[in-house]
Amino acid sequence: MFDRLQVWAKRLKQNVVTLYVAGCDPRTPRLAKAIALFVVAYALSPIDLIPDFIPVIGLLDDIILVPLGILTAVRFIPDCLWQEFRETARTSDQVATIRWGAWIVIGMWFCCAALILWWLVG
Repeated sequence: MFDRLQVWAKRLKQNVVTLYVAGCDPRTPRLAKAIALFVVAYALSPIDLIPDFIPVIGLLDDIILVPLGILTAVRFIPDCLWQEFRETARTSDQVATIRWGAWIVIGMWFCCAALILWWLVG
């Protein structure tokens, strides 16, 4: 069972990288691009809808919402493009680029938190 879980997690990570590639490609339909980039940002974001420190339920949002977002985005991307994006993600080094994206998402959260704090205090 642990092996199956590792394969599932690796496939999920690969699909997030593929969504990133799809979100950056101009041939991707706008709705699919918006969904793809939202799912990638959510997957990289340190802030979840349900905090992870809540036992079981905190991890369920990642286990359910990210795969559902991937499925939704894939439905709006033509199959030929999805296969091309998957191959591009598999052969390129997009993970390093996504790490920069993660830092950008974290920075955006800090900026939002600072603005909210400034608004509350000021």
